[in-house]
Amino acid sequence: MDRDLELAKRLAEAVGRAGGRVYYVGGWVRDRLLGRENKDIDLEVHGVTPEALTAILETLGEPVTKGASFGVMGLRHSELDIAMPRSERATGRGHKDFAVFVDPFLGEEKAAMRRDFTINAMMENVLTGEVLDFFGGLEDLAAGRIRHVNDESFAEDPLRVFRAAQFAARFRFVIAEETRALSAGMDVAALAGERVMGELEKALLKAERPSIFFEELRRMGQLSRWFPEAEALIGVPQPPRHHPEGDVWRHTMQVLDEAAALREEAKEPLWLLLTALCHDFGKAVTTEEIGGKLHAYGHETEGLALVKAFVTRLTGETKLRQYVLNLTELHMRPNMMAAQGAKAKGFMALFDRAVCPEDLLLLAKADFLGRQGGEAAREALAAEYEPTEQALREMLALYRERMAQPGLQGRDLIEAGIAPGPVFHEALEYAHKLQLAGLGRDEQLRQTLGYIRKRR
Repeated sequence: MDRDLELAKRLAEAVGRAGGRVYYVGGWVRDRLLGRENKDIDLEVHGVTPEALTAILETLGEPVTKGASFGVMGLRHSELDIAMPRSERATGRGHKDFAVFVDPFLGEEKAAMRRDFTINAMMENVLTGEVLDFFGGLEDLAAGRIRHVNDESFAEDPLRVFRAAQFAARFRFVIAEETRALSAGMDVAALAGERVMGELEKALLKAERPSIFFEELRRMGQLSRWFPEAEALIGVPQPPRHHPEGDVWRHTMQVLDEAAALREEAKEPLWLLLTALCHDFGKAVTTEEIGGKLHAYGHETEGLALVKAFVTRLTGETKLRQYVLNLTELHMRPNMMAAQGAKAKGFMALFDRAVCPEDLLLLAKADFLGRQGGEAAREALAAEYEPTEQALREMLALYRERMAQPGLQGRDLIEAGIAPGPVFHEALEYAHKLQLAGLGRDEQLRQTLGYIRKRR
C-alpha cells in the first residue's frame, strides 16, 4: 500500500504540473476518516485531458485499462484505480445499462454529485490533504447516517438499495428516512443476481451484525424479490419454551449474527453465513400446532428446495450450493446427537456425510446460541453449551484422527487378487466404514476380503 500511496503522490504532482488535480475519492476517504483500513485506493483526476493523463501514466509505469466502459485505468503492478470525472445516465433497467460520459472539466461538485451516499462523496486532495465535502458527508459520518446525495441519480441505480443496507450493517449506521423512503419505491427486479450477491457478501463478511442488512431491507419493503424465503419466516411462531426470542425471523437473525462471530474459525466463512440464513427456511412450510404444541417436523429436509431456489437465484457456484444444502440438512444433528448421548459410530457417520464437519459444528453452535432474549441470556446459553461443544469437538478430533490413517484403496484389492467388478465399489464402501470404526488398513483388508467372499 505504501508504494501505491507514493505512486498516487507522484501522479498528483505530475498532473499538478499539467494544470490538473488528483483526489482520493469514495471509500478510501470515508474509511480514513473513520479510522478503518481500506486497501482499495480510488483516485479521480480533474483538469487534464484523457490523452494527457495517459501520457503522464506512461512516465510512471505501464498503464492498464480496468474498466473500459467506465474510463477506469491503472498501472501494472499497482492496485490504484484511476478515473476521470464522469456522468452516467441509465439507458435500461437494472444495474446493467448506462451511458457514461467522461468529462475531465466537469468540476469537483458535479463529479461528486453522481456518487451514491454523502459519506462516499467526499474528496481528499492527494497533495494538500484538503477534504472537499459538498453534501454534508462529514456531518453524516459523525452522526452515523447513510444519506443519498441526489434523488435522480440515486434512483437510476436500484443496486443502491442493497448498498444502503450493507453500509448500514457494516458501519452500524442508520439509513436516513428520506433515503429509506426513496429506496422503498425502487424496482430491484431487473438486477443481476451476482450484483445482489456482491452486496450481500460484503454484509455477511464485513459486518459484526449482518442481520442489520436484512432488517433494513425489511423496513424498506425490499425483501420480497431477492429474499422471499427469508421474508416468509416473519411471523412464523416457535415454542416459547425453546425460543424465547420470538418468531423464526428473529431466531434466524440471531443465528446469523452468532455465525458472524464465528466466521474467523470457519473453513468457508461466506458459505457458513449463507447457511445460517437458510437453515430454517423449511419452518415456513412445516410449522404446525399438534396437541397444543408447535412443531416443525422435518423442516431441515423440507426446506431444501427453498434453499436451492434461493442460492441458485444469487449464484451459479455449484460447490457453494452443495455446501449450503448439505449443512442445512444436517444442522440439527450435532446438538441432538450430543443431547441423546450418541456413540462414536453415529458421530463418525455424521461427520462423513458433512461436506465440512468443522463448519457444521460452528453452525450448530450458532443455532443453539441464536435463541436468547438478551445479553445475560446469551451468556447463560454460552455457558450451558460449553460441555456440548467440548464433546462435539472431541468426536470431530477422533474422526479426523481416523481419517488420517491409511485407508484401503482399490489397488490393495487388486493386489489381493480381486478383479474390478460389480462388487468392487461396494467393497470399498464397506472398507471405508471399517476405517471410520478405527480399524487399520490390514484389518480393513482382511474383513473386506471376507465380505467379498460372502457376497459371492
